[in-house]
Amino acid sequence: MDQLSSVVSRLQMVSTSDYSSVVSMNLFVALLCACIVIGHLLEENRWMNESITALVIGVCTGVIILLVSGGKSSHLLVFSEDLFFIYLLPPIIFNAGFQVKKKQFFRNFITIMLFGAIGTLISCTIISLGAMQAFKRLDIGSLDLGDFLAIGAIFAATDSVCTLQVLNQDETPLLYSLVFGEGVVNDATSVVLFNAIQSFDLSNLNTSSAFQLLGNFLYLFFASTMLGVITGLLSAYIIKKLYFARHSTDREVALMMLMAYLSYMLAELFDMSGILTVFFCGIVMSHYTWHNVTESSRITTKHAFATLSFVAEIFLFLYVGMDALDIEKWRFVSDSPGTSVAVSSILMGLVMLGRAAFVFPLSFVSNLMKKSPTDKVGFKQQIVIWWAGLMRGAVSTVLAYNQFTRSGHTQLRGNAVMITSTITVVLFSTVVFGLMTKPLIRLLLPQQKAAISMVLSDPPTQKSVTTPLLEQSQDSEADLGSTPLGNGIHRPGSLRALLNAPTHTVHYYWRKFDDGFMRPVFGGRGFVPFVPGSPTERSVRQWN
Repeated sequence: MDQLSSVVSRLQMVSTSDYSSVVSMNLFVALLCACIVIGHLLEENRWMNESITALVIGVCTGVIILLVSGGKSSHLLVFSEDLFFIYLLPPIIFNAGFQVKKKQFFRNFITIMLFGAIGTLISCTIISLGAMQAFKRLDIGSLDLGDFLAIGAIFAATDSVCTLQVLNQDETPLLYSLVFGEGVVNDATSVVLFNAIQSFDLSNLNTSSAFQLLGNFLYLFFASTMLGVITGLLSAYIIKKLYFARHSTDREVALMMLMAYLSYMLAELFDMSGILTVFFCGIVMSHYTWHNVTESSRITTKHAFATLSFVAEIFLFLYVGMDALDIEKWRFVSDSPGTSVAVSSILMGLVMLGRAAFVFPLSFVSNLMKKSPTDKVGFKQQIVIWWAGLMRGAVSTVLAYNQFTRSGHTQLRGNAVMITSTITVVLFSTVVFGLMTKPLIRLLLPQQKAAISMVLSDPPTQKSVTTPLLEQSQDSEADLGSTPLGNGIHRPGSLRALLNAPTHTVHYYWRKFDDGFMRPVFGGRGFVPFVPGSPTERSVRQWN
């Protein structure tokens, strides 16, 4: 009898737990819907954007939950790194690569890598050294060398989504490409650097071990990139050869989504950077795989990837807002709030200093390598790039949780101070800097004001909505001009041409290799397999 009552009580506990989880998920989904609706209503607002809206709603919801629970909890869901890294981050990064204007991205590839890779290393170094000197005087708890290096990687990770929501990629293609490209490469570099620091033995640090750390970083960087490229090419080859659409378009759409996700999981399996892998997989898929599917599948995949990315971003900002009031972490710093404020202020100052230390010098170096004035980064554009990288977001939050908590909980004062300071920096930078982004860009780039007004005032026509989806304009052959290199640049005939115009010269030989070998094998624009009676064949006939 006692055993039976014990079993019944356990079942009741499980049932209660399941019911509370269902209630929490219902509330969270309702909040996501509220964020989308309110974000839409505030679309024309000069200050707000959907990221800030989700963050503010998350904070307000956290306050309400905190009051209802009697100060025990402020969030609906327990934090999980797996939820972020395995389910939410992949669609965001993949869509970034899938939607990127490849011509602009690779045209500015050297500058993007300077900012995203070299700049992140400079910023990480400055933040680590500054924190090491300042925190020792504040008595915040026991932090070792690995913690200080991790702090550098955590706060070197930017979140430029607020700036990208304001910039117009047609009005300022160079600036948009730099901010967008640097943001993705920066996140990947920060995560790779963070993982390299965690896996490295810092107890016997010397010159050889420093070079070994650098070699490990470079290996992860390039190996992750190649894995993404190979997975993307494999998906293109399979879809081109088997042509799933002759039976069902659902299969080719499903295969594209699963292959994209597979690239990320393979990188995690082999301890590589899933961010870099899935980003370059997205670029390759948009260049080859996307052209191998039917017209209806192209529209479906475009909208599906964009929607998944959008929902994941809103989810992250909403959760960060709710977790900002986690009473467990603030309890450790309640006896010395001045220390937490001082740590947050120092970190924010180091972020601004580390950002300035590479944006302006590397912009100068980049301008020296460019001949055309239109390709050079002006001073006002440099200020926008510097400003875009001041905001911190979900990547910084998750890396901080990884370093300073165990399963979302912490029992050490020093770790609690770092978590609360990270949350403070994320909230302050996203809300305050995010609110000032639109006015700042309108002040520095007057042409953006007209572009923003035009976007807000003119409702999109059916043609304007569908044309980019059907034409994949970021890889349009028309963008390349009528000459082999586009824009009146003729075939390079010597090493001198490579030195004078390296980007255009490399692009010429890449296009020649792409048209001569890659597209015939893997498909792409102009090399789609014609199956009699297929939607692809009909659309191509209509196009011709």
